[in-house]
Amino acid sequence: MIEPFTAKIPDADLADLQSRLAGTRWAPEQPAGAEDGAYGVPLTRLRRLVARWQRFDWRDWESRLNAYPQFVTRIDGQPVHFLHVRSAEAGALPVVLSHGWPGSVFEYIDLVGRLADPAAHGGDPADAFHVVLPSLPGYGFSGPALRPGWGTRRIAAAWAELMSRLGYERYGAIGNDAGSMISPELARLEPGRVAGVHVTQLFSFPGGDPAELAGLDEDEQAAMSVLQWFWQEKGAFNVLQGQQPQTLAHALADSPAGLLGWNAQLFDEGLDDDFVLANVSLYWLTGTAGTSIRHYYENTHQPADAPAGPTTVPVGLAAAASGDFRSIRRFAARDHANITSWTELPGVTGHYSAHTNPDELAADIRGFFRPLRPAAGLATSAAASPVTSPTSSATRLATSKEN
Repeated sequence: MIEPFTAKIPDADLADLQSRLAGTRWAPEQPAGAEDGAYGVPLTRLRRLVARWQRFDWRDWESRLNAYPQFVTRIDGQPVHFLHVRSAEAGALPVVLSHGWPGSVFEYIDLVGRLADPAAHGGDPADAFHVVLPSLPGYGFSGPALRPGWGTRRIAAAWAELMSRLGYERYGAIGNDAGSMISPELARLEPGRVAGVHVTQLFSFPGGDPAELAGLDEDEQAAMSVLQWFWQEKGAFNVLQGQQPQTLAHALADSPAGLLGWNAQLFDEGLDDDFVLANVSLYWLTGTAGTSIRHYYENTHQPADAPAGPTTVPVGLAAAASGDFRSIRRFAARDHANITSWTELPGVTGHYSAHTNPDELAADIRGFFRPLRPAAGLATSAAASPVTSPTSSATRLATSKEN
């Protein structure tokens, strides 16, 4: 069963958040000269974000979600919340978008209209998409209830079921962060249904054989250096969440400032404060800070019987030119046999390009999927229905808020 959903956080929960923020107990200052973040998220940054959070307008961001049709369904015992925006354009290609941690559906809120209604953003109507944007299990309005085992493969299988319930027999997959792992996995599970996969990272690493590192060119060596720096200087979150997520969950459930400090470590410092706070607010107000980080544990402990061989569907990468994980094509080609597009988006910095540079990312997505679209009149998508079709007013309202 698929049921309509409207985001509406109780006023009492918002008042409780403000009370807790007002009573924040601050950690001691870092040692002198350590404001560069060497010890972690600087106190000055956290104080600034908390001060902004006390004036932050959650209702405005809530209205951005509610401007789009939202639904909830139950898959494999787990509630799944999703936005579903059907384009008015004939022949639109369905796509399912997957976010990551510590992001949420807010990662893509500025991209939805650009995909569903490209003409309103200077694009070709022939490049339109029907957009399905779920909250990952255990995140936001898809939580907090969560049974064991919800790692990347199980989420991909849930997305396959979701797209079937919506009547989509052929569709694309788009992802960032964890979504850049979920989307290729969906293609492994459903190669006959997934038309193509477009991601912002390809997480393909050396396998341990020293011969793999022989002959790396200068650019590949630089990419390896970025990866090495990240794991040596910022990888502690991955280890902790992969081993003892519940130990951390108790603290994150009790202190909004603590949650903000923990999640802010993976939000680029150049991001606008309200975007950071919208994502963290969603975790806090839905009680999913602790269940979201279980994703790392489940991936660490998932069975070793991974599907053999590389993906075979077309794969496209649109990476930030700087400030993010650097994908290395020779390793990616080992895991993905049909890479058809490999782009560094000029001028794009950081991990959240769907928010910071939605026009550039949307253009790359359109270009990647253009040759993968079915012939005119042969699109395999669900017929419009009261459950799956947005009203035109909702679509236009959401589009106007993006500009």
